[in-house]
Amino acid sequence: MSALEPAEIRPAQPRTATAGIFDVDGVLLASPHEQAWREALQGFADPACFTSAIYQAHVAGKPRLAGARAALEALGVPDGAGRAAAYAGAKQARLEGLIETGTIAAFPDALRLVQALAVRGWPMAVASSSKNANAMMRPIRLASGQNLLNVFTANLCGRNLKRGKPDPEIFLLAAEALRAPPAGCVVFEDSSAGIEAARAGGMSSVGVARLGDAAPLRAAGADRVVTSLDEIDIDELLSAQMTRRPP
Repeated sequence: MSALEPAEIRPAQPRTATAGIFDVDGVLLASPHEQAWREALQGFADPACFTSAIYQAHVAGKPRLAGARAALEALGVPDGAGRAAAYAGAKQARLEGLIETGTIAAFPDALRLVQALAVRGWPMAVASSSKNANAMMRPIRLASGQNLLNVFTANLCGRNLKRGKPDPEIFLLAAEALRAPPAGCVVFEDSSAGIEAARAGGMSSVGVARLGDAAPLRAAGADRVVTSLDEIDIDELLSAQMTRRPP
């Protein structure tokens, strides 16, 4: 192609959506992870410096130790790598305290979507690197009275992984557990790393921008971005084709 010829424009690729994969923190639950990371920072750096932007860009979706290291390095803490284990331990202790006091809330729009999809028999998996995800979801009940944990066909939460997001390992394991082809899976994520992981796994993705962060989710490659899961047309999701942006 010469310098004067226009670049090839590849059309969006429609793919039939046959299964859904949900992240937990920020999608299903307004979990206390961010709060725990911030409060545990005391003694390492000024907790006020740990903003939602820092959490989303450097911590969300990563295994605990990797997230601790990334946060300390992003904040310019000396010897962040050497102090990451201590910070990760402090965060875990603080998180467990918050869970014990019931500081867990589910997003109503997420519960409505999950229940509606469950009624229609759509295979769904929940996938989070957090080893606390199940404990946080267990007390949550849907309007039907069903336990949130029991709605999902497959549960990949807390699985020991070789690589964290943006590597697609956890989502590919979820697709395998659902017996669904990756191209037929729709991932619901709130972090850029999670969107990148879905894209790397050949899956469609919906970015959930609850923090006014639609732009980075689009930049990461989300096929659709919503501020509330109530924006999802369930019949369209189940019967139509999910359009995936070309790589």
